[in-house]
Amino acid sequence: MKFDRRHYIIFSIMITEVLGFSLVLPFLPLFAEELGANPIQIGLIIASFSLFQFFSAPVMGKLSDHLGRKPMLILSQLSTFISFVILGFANSLWMVILSRVIDGLLGSNNAIAQAYLSDISSKKDRSKAFGLAGMAFGIGFMVGPATGGFLSRFSYSVPAFLAAAVSFMTILTTIFLLPETVTKKKDVKLNIKILKLGDFSKYFRRKKTAPLLFTFAAYVMSLFILTTNLALFCERRLQFGASEVGFLLALIGMINLLFRSPLLEKLIHLIGEHRLTFSGIVFMSIGLFFASIAPENILFYASFTLFAFGSALSRPLILGEISRRVSKDEQGAISGVTGSLGSLARIIGPVLGGLILNHFVPGILTLVSSITMALGLIGFIVAGRKKRK
Repeated sequence: MKFDRRHYIIFSIMITEVLGFSLVLPFLPLFAEELGANPIQIGLIIASFSLFQFFSAPVMGKLSDHLGRKPMLILSQLSTFISFVILGFANSLWMVILSRVIDGLLGSNNAIAQAYLSDISSKKDRSKAFGLAGMAFGIGFMVGPATGGFLSRFSYSVPAFLAAAVSFMTILTTIFLLPETVTKKKDVKLNIKILKLGDFSKYFRRKKTAPLLFTFAAYVMSLFILTTNLALFCERRLQFGASEVGFLLALIGMINLLFRSPLLEKLIHLIGEHRLTFSGIVFMSIGLFFASIAPENILFYASFTLFAFGSALSRPLILGEISRRVSKDEQGAISGVTGSLGSLARIIGPVLGGLILNHFVPGILTLVSSITMALGLIGFIVAGRKKRK
């Protein structure tokens, strides 16, 4: 499959969306804290982006069927641009909150971008095209935190204005270079089910899928309890600033990007998928545990690298195994369930982490994440036994 100009423009739009979430993580909690917010309030501010996006993404995707992909992409990117400008000028807590809400409310670029990729790709090439989304996440999560952390040394406004400039550039490329793909626009009926509880009930009751879905839920919750609260944790635990936090988050992005290469396929061939998945979950849990008690920075970095390595291994392998447990006709439904689990984790994780940091010593945060992942390991062991029966 050959990628053309349209693929690369969509790729840049997807990276911009990831930047919207990841670039602010190293400094936004510290900025909000300076403005008087406590960890619980900071968790709610971070969660507000994902909460509004959880509701708006299906609506924006549906509207793009009716109004066209291009105008909805422009609208969503304009929302992201405005949110970064507000954040850049923010001098009070309400402006920080407003910037996050505006970005989450209409900045649902990913849902429309994936629909656009479906439009321009044949059925046999869609998996390769959607691989762009995974690569965009890896690059965005590697570049975003590192850039945000480094530039916040000068001012918290600098990374926000840079993100606004990048967003503005993607708006221009969309307007002038991206053609519309929806020629026959559909009548829209906004009877959208945000969370399909029937699918949740169906697959969590199935013996072959329930333990693996539990494992994936534990994985995403463990990941977002830590990553969305990492700035406050590191500030309290190791006296780190935004630049050090940005480096740690970039490490996660870099290692995740590494495992979207042929390296993962070679490891699967060498070690076996089941043992590799088991190892990834164990590495993640152990890394988190030692991060909670590591007495020196060098040991913390080693623990965090082990956690990042385990996290990068676990996600694609768990999702792959879940996909194999259902029929070809159910792939869309199960993908919707795992996607919703990820969205819920991005909402609950920051708030739960904020509650922990507000009431306990910082090391409890990584300890809770470690225990959560250990529970996921139990689910994976049970899933292995169910497969053999």
